[in-house]
Amino acid sequence: MAEIILEKELNTHTEADIFFAGLDRSLRLIEEELGVIISTRGNKIFIKGPEDVAHRAERLVDEIRELNRKGFVLKPEDIRFAVSAISRGEETSLKDLFLNNIPVSSKKRFIVPKTETQREYINAIREYDIVFGIGPAGTGKTYLAMAMAINALIKKEVSRIVLARPAVEAGERLGYLPGDMYEKVHPYLRPLYDALYDMMDFEKASRLIEKGVIEIAPLAFMRGRTLNDSFIILDEAQNTTSEQMKMYLTRLGFNSKTVITGDVTQVDLPAGKTSGLIEAERILSNIKGIKFIYFTERDVVRHRLVQEIIKAYEREEKRKEERTEGDFTEKA
Repeated sequence: MAEIILEKELNTHTEADIFFAGLDRSLRLIEEELGVIISTRGNKIFIKGPEDVAHRAERLVDEIRELNRKGFVLKPEDIRFAVSAISRGEETSLKDLFLNNIPVSSKKRFIVPKTETQREYINAIREYDIVFGIGPAGTGKTYLAMAMAINALIKKEVSRIVLARPAVEAGERLGYLPGDMYEKVHPYLRPLYDALYDMMDFEKASRLIEKGVIEIAPLAFMRGRTLNDSFIILDEAQNTTSEQMKMYLTRLGFNSKTVITGDVTQVDLPAGKTSGLIEAERILSNIKGIKFIYFTERDVVRHRLVQEIIKAYEREEKRKEERTEGDFTEKA
C-alpha cells in the first residue's frame, strides 16, 4: 500500500504548547504501535505511513487534541491501551473511553476505563443489579467497582457501601489469629482499603467508615444480614465456597447492587472444595438481570510487563495440560 503524509495544523500556539507538553512520549507510542512516523514543525504535525494506518494515527491525534481542549489530563499509559487496541484492529475510541469516566470525590478526580472491556463493565454495573467481573489480576475489576460504588454514594443512589472479602488464608477461623478482630482481618482487607483511599480523601473515608456508611468486612460477617439501599462488592470471590456464595447472593435487599469479582485461575481453597464463583458462573449465567463480564490479559492496566507475565504463565499451564494429556494417552 502506498505511503501518504498527513498534515495537521494546531489551531493556536497555546494549543501547540498544551498538546506537546509531556506528550512526546505519547506520539512515540503511536509511532511504535501503528508503524507510522510522526514529526512536528512549529505548530504542525506530520504523519507518514500506509494510508489506512496513517488515518488511524490521525484519528488518535485528533481525539487527544479534543480531550485536551475538554481539560482531560492524558497519561502515556492511558493512550497506550487505546493505541494497542487500535493496532489490533479493535474499534476503540480514545474519546469515548475518556468521556465515559466515573467521578469520585477526591479533588474532583474521575476514574477512566482504559479498555473496551472495562467500559462494558462499568456500563453493566450501571444497568444490572448483579454483575460478575471475572479475569486475571490487574484488569481493574475491583478498582472500577469501587469507583462505581463511591460514585453511587456521592449521587445518593445508595446510602452505604459494603466491601467484603473471604479471609481464605485463615479458613475464616479468625479466632486462631493474634490480636483483636480488626487486627485479625485487616491484612486480608488491605487491598480494599488501598483502592478506597486512592479515590477518596483519607480523612473523609475514615469518617465514613467510623459512621458505618462504608463497611469493610470479611465475608463471614455477612451471614444473617439483609442489605438494603447498598452497593456491595465481593472481592476475590473465587475463594468462596459454594455455601458462602449462595449465602452472599441472598443478602441482596431492595435498591441494592452487588459486584462480584474474581479470577477463576487463582483458587486457594483446600483440595475438594468447589469454588463458589465457578459454580455461580455455571448456575446463574442464563438468569436475566445478572451480567457476567470477562477480562483477559489485554485488559491488564498495571505495568506493561504484567501482561507478558500473565501470558507466559498461561502458556506454561497449557504446556502442563498437554503433557498430562500425553502421559494419559501413553498409559491408555
